[in-house]
Amino acid sequence: MSGKIKQPLKRYLPGIDGLRAISVLAVIAYHLDLKWAQGGLLGVGVFFVLSGYLITDQLLMEWKVKHYISIWNFWMRRFRRLLPAMLCMLILVAMWLLTTDPERLLSLKGDFFSSIFYVNNWYLIFHEVSYFESFGPASPIGHLWSLSIEEQFYVAWPILLLLGLKFASQRGKLVLCMLGLAFLSAVTMTLMYVPGTDPSRVYYGTDTRAFAILIGAALATIWPSWKFGEKVTPAVRTSLDIIGAAGLLILFILINRTNEYDESLYPFGFLFLSIVTTIIIAVLVHPASRLSNILGCPPLTWLGKRSYSLYIWHYPVIICMKPEATSEGLGMIQILWRLVIIVVLSVLSYEFIEEPIRRGYFREKWRTVWHHDRFKPFIGLSLTLLVFFVAQSWITNAAQNQPESVQPVSTQNNVQNDNLEMRNHDQPTYFDDKWPASDDHASGQKGDLVGSSYTGKGVTLIGDSISLDVDSHIKELLPGIVVDGKVGRQMSSAQEVVDELRAKGVLGDRIIIELGSNGVFNKDKLRTLLDTLHDKQLYLVTTRVPRAWQDTVNEALKDVANDYPNVSIIDWYAASEDKSELFTQDGVHLTPEGARYYASQLV
Repeated sequence: MSGKIKQPLKRYLPGIDGLRAISVLAVIAYHLDLKWAQGGLLGVGVFFVLSGYLITDQLLMEWKVKHYISIWNFWMRRFRRLLPAMLCMLILVAMWLLTTDPERLLSLKGDFFSSIFYVNNWYLIFHEVSYFESFGPASPIGHLWSLSIEEQFYVAWPILLLLGLKFASQRGKLVLCMLGLAFLSAVTMTLMYVPGTDPSRVYYGTDTRAFAILIGAALATIWPSWKFGEKVTPAVRTSLDIIGAAGLLILFILINRTNEYDESLYPFGFLFLSIVTTIIIAVLVHPASRLSNILGCPPLTWLGKRSYSLYIWHYPVIICMKPEATSEGLGMIQILWRLVIIVVLSVLSYEFIEEPIRRGYFREKWRTVWHHDRFKPFIGLSLTLLVFFVAQSWITNAAQNQPESVQPVSTQNNVQNDNLEMRNHDQPTYFDDKWPASDDHASGQKGDLVGSSYTGKGVTLIGDSISLDVDSHIKELLPGIVVDGKVGRQMSSAQEVVDELRAKGVLGDRIIIELGSNGVFNKDKLRTLLDTLHDKQLYLVTTRVPRAWQDTVNEALKDVANDYPNVSIIDWYAASEDKSELFTQDGVHLTPEGARYYASQLV
């Protein structure tokens, strides 16, 4: 019996748009510093797998129907889809910075140019720009590194796939090649990552993130969206939904429980995320899946169709509206206000830039805008928002330039008795201002420490810029103390400093280590350091820094201190709670009163 071969048909996948919506919401929640979405950065990993699947699925359909792949047409479609909206965002952000902070705009020129040419991730790597550990204002376009990875994939992948289809026509061999490359990429991430250090290099790298895209591509090769029919047995349908729901549950748990410093994330966590995402996609693209209908509900599909717009606009809004560093998060009203602005800008971008250019009616759209009264409110709203943001920024900058009024902080009743060093070694000792002074000390040593009988001979303070803030004050309270502080110093440098001080003969028997304000550290390396100081009395100082690594650092310090009977914790985090007057505008460094208070805590 003869007949025509049935051609594959492209169909709309509402469940995929639902997954897009979940992913972009997770990323936005992460950048808003919402605690329940501390793993929201995983949304980018989901997007990588989705991109690998959808692009490969599209190219394979073209190969199936036409027996060739028009690489040039593919590139043009991708550029029309992605570049105009991003350029519009970059222009508006540049105008904003030009109006509010020209120096900052000048310092970000490399970020802008590298983003336009989709090499921003490598620019950040070569300039050692951290995604996680930074002081000062963040770049409002710091999220574009991920678009660079995707665009690099869009440029190279059609060529590689076409070569694969011609020289490895059997799908099994093609899938094995893709999975082999994915394996190499995952191994590269594992080998390059050093636990307890800033993971930005492996986070940014095309080489270390490609496995997510390749796994999605491999799924499209063996599980194309146009291959399956709706007619399946009830058992198969139920199995699909159970598997997909389980995958979604795992994804939600990962978003809730994971953070960027989780040491399991880089050796295999992102790979696990990619596999989970692949399973979810496989279920959602099957026409018999009821889960696809659930995720394909109107609110999620509306957000999913605009997920690219939401992604490119959310970060500039959050960063440009971000107040000076503070240990407190945004309030609900502040969050809702930012979300409204993000959605408005995203809708404007989608309706008047992205879709018209993508569909080829850009001129007609804007001709209608200029000649139709119902579109004029959108223009007025945009101009109003721009004027409001500029005015708000001017007011904020003027307020920040006003001299601060800082209440003096008394050092009385904050001095701990030296006898507290003698303790139960089953738990570390915590020193903070909530601990009462011991009775014998309280009866005779209350009052200002200046001129007291305390001595700093045999005491060494090793730290970062915080130690420099308190240098004069601690030397006044503890005459003879050796202070070795350096701006930007990391815990990884502590061993070198100890060795240098020991070689000079000035390493004391009591050593205070004040490090952690500048980022996370490797706990094993800290243990190695402490092992070399087993004959010393050591004090690890917790940190208060309004950055994502604060809690991770403090937990690591306390965890390590538990293992050493000669190590105590000085809990600066607890001692400085609800004392914003101690800090300068960055929320980290100390005012003169704060420096005196800090020094009293060390004493």
